[in-house]
Amino acid sequence: MYLSLNNTLTGGRAGWPRLAEIAAQVGFPAVDLATKPAMTAGFEATKQLLAGLKIKPGITDFPVEFRKDDAAFRADLEKLADAAQFCAALGCPRMTTYIMSSSPTPKAELRKIYKDRFQAAADILARSHVRLGLEFLGPLHIRKANPYEFIWRMDEMLEFAKECGSNVGLLLDSWHWYHAGATPEDIVAAGKDRIIHVQINDSPKLPPEQIRDNERLLPGEGVINLQAFLKALKKIGYNDALSPEVFGRGLKEIPMEEGARLGLESTRKVLAAMEPRA
Repeated sequence: MYLSLNNTLTGGRAGWPRLAEIAAQVGFPAVDLATKPAMTAGFEATKQLLAGLKIKPGITDFPVEFRKDDAAFRADLEKLADAAQFCAALGCPRMTTYIMSSSPTPKAELRKIYKDRFQAAADILARSHVRLGLEFLGPLHIRKANPYEFIWRMDEMLEFAKECGSNVGLLLDSWHWYHAGATPEDIVAAGKDRIIHVQINDSPKLPPEQIRDNERLLPGEGVINLQAFLKALKKIGYNDALSPEVFGRGLKEIPMEEGARLGLESTRKVLAAMEPRA
């Protein structure tokens, strides 16, 4: 596993390519790629930027609006092949997105809509050998934000991903893994091929009804068993990017470089603790 800078560590303030520059400056070997801004800059410019900074793209976002009406989805879907080719050529054949765990639409109805859309997208991505990770959201307040609960458990999202395509799997976030009640065994059951990308962070010790998604901790500061989480990833042979994703914690109030450095150092400490002592 190698660490990739996620924009939450800068308080969401770093645009592209500033995020890449900060990643290189503080010592991240990779950066979370912003698909549309990078494509606007152009392939050669983006390739030269990353090479000059001596970093690589860890993950990229899924540039398709699938949550709104079919017209919006189809308009973005028409551009997906170009985005997939672009990211694959940069050495980042992995895209991710999140799926809200509640909705105004009944679960069965929404599941069919999303399944049809992700199947169509997965077929396009497969032509460029690009994989797609779907993130499940575990906290109770998100599950209760809308009238109908949607998929929020890791095992159920994995089942859904498999139905969407052989190149579809999970965006696994330690925060949602913990708050959805998932286990190391769930990670092992998913296997390397279905874990597309991993995000890491920590949680305060609070009752489920008091947890808020935008109030997270740096890795190692909370109650999540990150050692078990990481050891399960190691067991399945996961060797792609690991992005510290930390909303809140005052990161918007400090210099962007300082936030990035805090995320890097805290995650390195957690990873170092996993290694056997000499």
